[in-house]
Amino acid sequence: MNRRDFIRTSSVLGVVGSGMSHDRILADVENPKPTTGKIKIKNVSSNFEREPLTPYRFKGSAISDSWQVASLLESDSGIRKIGLGTQGVLWSDSSVFAAHSESAGNALMYAMTEHALQRLKGQTFHNPLQLLDWLLPDVLEYGKKITGNPDLRKTFALNALVSVDNAAWLLYAAENGITNFDEMIPPTYRSGLSYRHQKVASIPSFSVGTSAQTIKQAADQGYFILKLKTGSAGTQQEMIEKDIAFLEAVHKAIGHYETPFTKNGKIPYYFDANGRYEKKETLLRFLDHARKIGAFDQIAVIEEPFEERNETYVGDLGVRVAADESAHTVDDVAHRIELGYSAIAVKAIAKTLSMTMKITQLAFEKKIPCFCADLTVNPILVDWNKNVAARLPPFPGMTVGLQETNGYQYFKNWDKLTGYHPRAGAVWTRSVNGVYLTPHSFFDGSGGIFLPSPHYETLFG
Repeated sequence: MNRRDFIRTSSVLGVVGSGMSHDRILADVENPKPTTGKIKIKNVSSNFEREPLTPYRFKGSAISDSWQVASLLESDSGIRKIGLGTQGVLWSDSSVFAAHSESAGNALMYAMTEHALQRLKGQTFHNPLQLLDWLLPDVLEYGKKITGNPDLRKTFALNALVSVDNAAWLLYAAENGITNFDEMIPPTYRSGLSYRHQKVASIPSFSVGTSAQTIKQAADQGYFILKLKTGSAGTQQEMIEKDIAFLEAVHKAIGHYETPFTKNGKIPYYFDANGRYEKKETLLRFLDHARKIGAFDQIAVIEEPFEERNETYVGDLGVRVAADESAHTVDDVAHRIELGYSAIAVKAIAKTLSMTMKITQLAFEKKIPCFCADLTVNPILVDWNKNVAARLPPFPGMTVGLQETNGYQYFKNWDKLTGYHPRAGAVWTRSVNGVYLTPHSFFDGSGGIFLPSPHYETLFG
C-alpha cells in the first residue's frame, strides 16, 4: 500500500481529515522567548513504505510488518527536509494492536502523523522542543478519537511524531547554519549528552521462545550483551515456568563466557519482560532462581517488568530495573525514579529526539544511567539513535556505550535498506565483534544524519 491508497482507504474509515480546533496554544509556539530566528512552515507532506519482518514475538503477540514513514517540512525560505520514523504499534500500545489488524493499527498511527503535519502547515516555530510541547497533547487527543481508546498511551503519539520531529530538527539545523549533532543540542540539554564513547555495543534482541543455541551463536560472534525477551505467553504460572527454564538454558549456554567490555569480565544479561509480570512475587521467583543457578550477579538490567499502571516499588529487588514504555515523557521518568527505577531505556527513534533530550538531562541530574533501546528501525534511524548512545555517560559496569540494534535480525530486506543510508559502508554503520566503532569521523559527520537519502527524496518527487 502506498500513501495514495492509504488516504483513499482512510477517508472511508474516517481517520484522515477529521479536523480539530487549530487555536490551541498557538501563542506558545509563535511567541516563545526566542533563541534563534523564527521558522515558518510553508508546505508539508508524508509518505510511507511497508517492510516485511521475520515475526518478532513479544508482549504475547508478534509483528510481521513495519511501516517506514517519511515526513517532509518545507520552510518559507525554500529549505525542504525529510525526517524518518519507524512505527511500533505493538510496542507503543498493545491494546491498539490487539483491537485491530496489524495493517489497521499502522494506519491509525500514520493518520496521527499526517494530522500533526497538517497542524504545522503555516505555523511558525523557534526550535523543535517547543514544537513538540505544542503538538503532543493535540496529537494524543486526536489519536484517542480515531482509535476509540480514551486511555491511548502517550508513547503511541510520540511514536507517531518521530518522523515529524526529525524533520523539524533537520530544518532547524539548516535554517540556523548548524552542521553537527553537538551544536544542534540546545545548551540546556548538553550536559546529559556530552560524553564521547569510542565504541558502542551493538545489542541484539531475541524474541520470546528463542533457543539457547541461537543465543550462543550470537555470543560466539562477539555480541557480549544480549537483550533477552521474557514474559512468555500463557498464564502467569505458565509464563514464570517458561521464563525460568529460559534463564537456566541461557546461563548454561553462555554464562561462562568472558568479555573485555565489562568491568567484571563476564557476559551481562539484559532481560525485557515488556510489562508481562503482574506481581512482584512472580518476578522475585525469577530472581531467586537466578541466585540459585549463579546467574544473579550477571543481570545488568531488567527492563519494564510491570505494566505502567502497576506502581510497585522496585528499588529493593537487588537488581537494576529500567523503565522503557512507561517512561513516555520527562515527567513520567521523574515518577519512575521515585518508584525505584534506576535506569532508563531511551529511544530517540521511538519517543522523538526532543523528548529524549529532556529525559537524558533529567537522568543526568538525578545520576540515573541511560542506554539506547531499539524499535527495530531502519539503518538511518540506527545512526540517529547512535548519536545519542555515543554521548550518554557510561553505564555502570560497562566500558563502552550501549545501543540495542535488532533491525538486521528481523527486516527481511535489511541489505536493501542499508543501501538507503547516505553513508552506507562507513566504519560506524556496521558492528565488528559486537561493537560499533565511533571514531572522530562519526562525531564530525554526525553519523550521516544531516545528509539526504536519495531513496527517501524520491518518495516526494
